[in-house]
Amino acid sequence: MPRPLLILLASLALMGCNGRRERTGGGLLATSQQAPALSGSGEWLAVVSDRGGRPTVQLRRLSDGSVVSVPQLSRHQPHSSPSLSWNGRYLAAITQRGRRRLAVVTDRLNGRMHPLPLPGGRDPVQLSLAPDAQQIALQVTDQGRWRVELLDLSDLLEPDRPPGQSLSTPALSSEP
Repeated sequence: MPRPLLILLASLALMGCNGRRERTGGGLLATSQQAPALSGSGEWLAVVSDRGGRPTVQLRRLSDGSVVSVPQLSRHQPHSSPSLSWNGRYLAAITQRGRRRLAVVTDRLNGRMHPLPLPGGRDPVQLSLAPDAQQIALQVTDQGRWRVELLDLSDLLEPDRPPGQSLSTPALSSEP
């Protein structure tokens, strides 16, 4: 066997020994979890997991692995397509009320849930919340066709910005 090939095989074997460690036993990689969404800060993870036979959003603080309840969503199941703002203040998801699917944004700071009504009988399929929570992109079905709509949430939600980032103000003019 040629020496370069032997070195390559030996290095690959050693790299396999230094694999990443993953949590088990109820950790982040528990079975039947899907649709992961990570907050912009990397502090929060939202997933959809099977709970009592119903897809349910589970919110986890990554620093200590604790699961944080989102009581506003508990009555409106099943859940799908979670999305988080920068600091995890806002959690957007698709829920179901009766036979109707509904996009909602939950403000975890004040406990409010904001339904996002869609005109014309459109049903949300998937969503993505902007990191500052000022916009949301929604994939919807409209008379058998897929569409993507962008909604402005700036009149509904306060911005969720990274720490230390201030609101921008216009530069002052040096002329009178």
